Amino acid sequence: MTRQGLIVCAALAVFSPFALVCSAAAAEKPSGDGARMLMVTQSAGYRHGSVTRQDAKLSPAERAMTELGISSGLYRADCTQDCAGITQEMLDGYEIVFFYTTGNLPFKEEVRDYLLCDWVKKKGHGFIGAHSAADTYNNYEPYWEMIGGTFDGHPWNFGETVTIKVHDHQHPASKPLGEELTIQDEIYKFKNWQPEKVRVLASLDFEKTQHREPYHVPILWVKNYGDGKVMHMSLGHNEHVWANPKFLDSIQGGVEWILGKQEGDATPNPELSKAEDEMAKKIHAGTK
Repeated sequence: MTRQGLIVCAALAVFSPFALVCSAAAAEKPSGDGARMLMVTQSAGYRHGSVTRQDAKLSPAERAMTELGISSGLYRADCTQDCAGITQEMLDGYEIVFFYTTGNLPFKEEVRDYLLCDWVKKKGHGFIGAHSAADTYNNYEPYWEMIGGTFDGHPWNFGETVTIKVHDHQHPASKPLGEELTIQDEIYKFKNWQPEKVRVLASLDFEKTQHREPYHVPILWVKNYGDGKVMHMSLGHNEHVWANPKFLDSIQGGVEWILGKQEGDATPNPELSKAEDEMAKKIHAGTK
């Protein structure tokens, strides 16, 4: 069944913080080894349209991820916009936690610390951040230590068309993007950026993007974290991005990498970030 053919609905159960996903293709559940994903889309700061629910229906990002889980057979997604109800025991029922969030989320402190300092480091576990996941817990070091960087503004607004260049054509998260991806979306710059701890798979291409800045702008990166795995995809502000086949295939590739379905190198490549930083400075200087 195609992604477009799936019909997804959500029932918000009064006894649970989760949006329970059902489908016309209910028989198409993950196989016996299918994983479970907890998708957190609560906004304690700015709320993006991609995670805004209308008429008690899943948001565009939630709908895309639940449909992707069904069509791929890789996982079942539970979506929540209520972190306060999550417990350590609930987290232990998931292989993947996915954030499209903002601000200081109202997790219980012990649950937040368990997620970031213990759960994510366990073998077989993985964390995926999309877009404003980097604008979450901005001043909490264990979070940005885990995810790899912190939102520091968006010089490229949602209406701008940019080109993303791919560095690693073998990793399952970046291979679907091809040589490059031209897309209309909002692009973040980062502070607390740790190139020595991540593998950058794709970056903003200043040679093909109108607005230029004198620093490297990573778009997609991965890292091993303890025995777990982490991936951050900076795209996803605009709702239409969540219907982009290459974007969705990239997310699926990241899920497959986390679950061990496909191999992917997560060796840090700080030399790439250094080279991209130097190139960005030269290009920016040439535009003055």
